[in-house]
Amino acid sequence: MPKTIGNPLSWSVDHAKAVGQHLGSVATHVGHETDGLTLPEVRRIRVEDLREVLRRGVDDFMACRTDVAFLCLLYPAIGLLVAWFALDRNLLPLLFPAISGLAIVGPVAAVGLYEMSRQREMGLEPGWAHAFGVVKSPNFGAILALGLMLGALFVVWILTAHGIYSATMGYEAPASIGAFARDVMTTPAGITMAIIGIVVGALFAALALAVSVVAFPLLLDRGVGVPAAIITSLRVTAANPVPIAVWGFIVAAGLVLGSIPLFLGLIVVMPILGHATWHLYRRTVV
Repeated sequence: MPKTIGNPLSWSVDHAKAVGQHLGSVATHVGHETDGLTLPEVRRIRVEDLREVLRRGVDDFMACRTDVAFLCLLYPAIGLLVAWFALDRNLLPLLFPAISGLAIVGPVAAVGLYEMSRQREMGLEPGWAHAFGVVKSPNFGAILALGLMLGALFVVWILTAHGIYSATMGYEAPASIGAFARDVMTTPAGITMAIIGIVVGALFAALALAVSVVAFPLLLDRGVGVPAAIITSLRVTAANPVPIAVWGFIVAAGLVLGSIPLFLGLIVVMPILGHATWHLYRRTVV
């Protein structure tokens, strides 16, 4: 007989209990080095393989589109919240870094999508509630720990972006959105800030991509610790530098397109990229 979710209150209580139980495993899995474990083998892929990865991501999205669209309503809400918060004059220079920096923590938000793809791969019919089944994973502590690491990297990026703005444009807050945009596009200081910000931001994004490109799916799929997941992700990147770089460009371009207008496109873009990342993991890790 198929299991039912039950009423929302009991469902929420049950999952809250599960979260509490699995939080205790964080220390165990963070310290779970590769002792006694053989690191997974990694495969070489071609840029052409990314087309199949995306096709499978679209297939998963179409199979679960109602549940996934409901689940992914959260993404535009987060984007709008960040934009609203940053539109304060004192934080306006951080608007673009904050929105672009969401790519750093994007893999964390997509963990539930990886689980849905995993269940569909096993022949099941996953719904939105299955996305929250991640909290019952034996490796939830490690997943949470890696998520916190990426969150810390996001904070460092925001602080770095603020430092770049202060060093090039000064400490005075922009008079308005129009004045700020004009200064960025027409003044030497603004152009310098934009160039440095883009280069440094790209380095942060590349680091986040290399560390996490297959780390979360691996943690979800196998009983490895955070160090093994990160090392495997770095090995995948080293073995496939061009395909992974192209994948990073696809993710960045997708997030930009999904942010127009009002981040509503993320309801489609995020789940396709999330599901596709699971299939990228399957193609690159044995």
